[in-house]
Amino acid sequence: MIEAFGQFLVGGNLAVGIVVFGILMVINFVVVTKGAGRIAEVSARFTLDAMPGKQMAIDADLNAGLIAEAEARKRRSEISQEAEFYGSMDGASKFVRGDAVAGIIILVLNILGGLAVGVLQHNLSFAKASEYYVILAIGDGLVAQIPALLISVAAGLVVARVGQGQDIGTQVASQLFASPQALYITAGIVGMMGLIPGMPNLAFILLAAGTSAVAYKVQKMQAEKPASEAPVEKATVAENTEASWDDLQPVDVIALEVGYRLIPLVDKNQEGDLLKRIKAIRKKFAQDVGFLPPAVHIRDNLELRPSVYRILLKGVPMGEGEVFVNQLLAINPGRVSMQLQGNITTDPAFGLPATWIEQGMKEQAQSAGYTVVDASTVVATHLSHLLQTSAAQLLGRAESQQLLDHFSKSTPKVVEDLTPKLLPLATVQRVLQNLLEEGVHIRDLRSIFETLLENGPRTQSPAELTAAVRIALGRAIVQALSGGTADLNVQVLDGRLEQLLTQAQASVGPDQIGIEPMLAETLTQQISDAAARQEAAGQSPVLLLPDALRLPLAKLLKRAVPRLRVLSHSEIPESKTIRVASVVGAKS
Repeated sequence: MIEAFGQFLVGGNLAVGIVVFGILMVINFVVVTKGAGRIAEVSARFTLDAMPGKQMAIDADLNAGLIAEAEARKRRSEISQEAEFYGSMDGASKFVRGDAVAGIIILVLNILGGLAVGVLQHNLSFAKASEYYVILAIGDGLVAQIPALLISVAAGLVVARVGQGQDIGTQVASQLFASPQALYITAGIVGMMGLIPGMPNLAFILLAAGTSAVAYKVQKMQAEKPASEAPVEKATVAENTEASWDDLQPVDVIALEVGYRLIPLVDKNQEGDLLKRIKAIRKKFAQDVGFLPPAVHIRDNLELRPSVYRILLKGVPMGEGEVFVNQLLAINPGRVSMQLQGNITTDPAFGLPATWIEQGMKEQAQSAGYTVVDASTVVATHLSHLLQTSAAQLLGRAESQQLLDHFSKSTPKVVEDLTPKLLPLATVQRVLQNLLEEGVHIRDLRSIFETLLENGPRTQSPAELTAAVRIALGRAIVQALSGGTADLNVQVLDGRLEQLLTQAQASVGPDQIGIEPMLAETLTQQISDAAARQEAAGQSPVLLLPDALRLPLAKLLKRAVPRLRVLSHSEIPESKTIRVASVVGAKS
């Protein structure tokens, strides 16, 4: 077989055979192998550089409730496998290149060794030895180089096409047989080459006929596909009837209005995934906060700009933003290494600086430290943030009753003794809303209801009942603020200022505090500055007060310093160590 390959390639002229074989080796080594190696090297480098950004994107989706923990683990595993694959292909390309180099060296050694054996051992002339051994060396090299060339092409194809989300076989088949016109043109060119005198006519004509048959088959299959008919909605003419109570439409608790360019985000037929994300958000909200929020009603609004969406709570706009379906939002978390070209904007959920970029810049943005999300994720994250901050307004009478009904399945006696025997449903709802307004989740319904049962005979005041419940939930409240550390960093009031506020609070009532506007403004500013310093140090801003001052000061500071959490001394468990970060009102 080696001799047959050599005779076929040489074709009676040794010089021509050597030139042809050299061309094949140059194509394999310089073009295919080197190109595949470069692709693998660059792909491996960019994949490794983009890993931190991809991990941050997964963490952002997980924190926003867009994906579950299992999905996050799966995505992290896919990222790790991708990095390992490109790293392995980078190494494999070196083996392929080494195979090509080895083929060249082996050819030279075979020629020199064959000439030496023929001339020195068999006493052949140099010309005769060249005729025998060079042909055999070229045949042996050809037998080795054809598989090497195929392996090089396969390696380059794998590295270049593996990131497209499909297996390579599907990609090759879909691209080769997607257009019958391209196949017809190919068949025509091959057929004309078969008509040239001196060419292997039969082989080219058979190849042209086969390609034409495939093109005809593809054309026939495409023609047999049923044309998808878009449903046509018949317009109905409204009759002139008298107004009725049916004309009154209830206000949606939560509504999402989108411009017409954002309709693909919520259309399943156009592979929109926003509806799926919203379902995940509601599920995550229920698991974290403690109750199931109302369903989100989505509708288009032609009065909005085409790429604008609006989130409404009980008919009132709570948030608005502009997203672009075919672009990605690169959010700057504060430690990026470069500026991106694109439409500069801000993240609608948290107000972080961001840039709208083209989809092809995703890897570059992630490598530079940006958190890159698509349009659906931007809308879903904004909606999730507003649901978290508006949890108290979402807990209506219906949701409260559903919460009691759900809890009564496991502990019916507690619910039976609580309402309506001891407390009306409205009081229980008000207590739960008070907790949500101050960022306290209501997942621990057992502790909440048992505390209400203990204090209900003493008072019916929602404020006093809320204070008692907060003390019962103190360990969970403090744990959420301090994390896993044993210390809780807080800011406190100066002793004289605390005494002044206690006297002012005693003169007006337990839930209010009467202080001068100038004092209130100064107090608010100092607490806001102290909260900013705590946040800069990586701590949750916390203000620790006596029990009597907690509620009135929490109301006073809620709008001015919304990120601040106000705790009372009774809410701090004994296991926590309090460390004073700053003293508000102290003279410097």
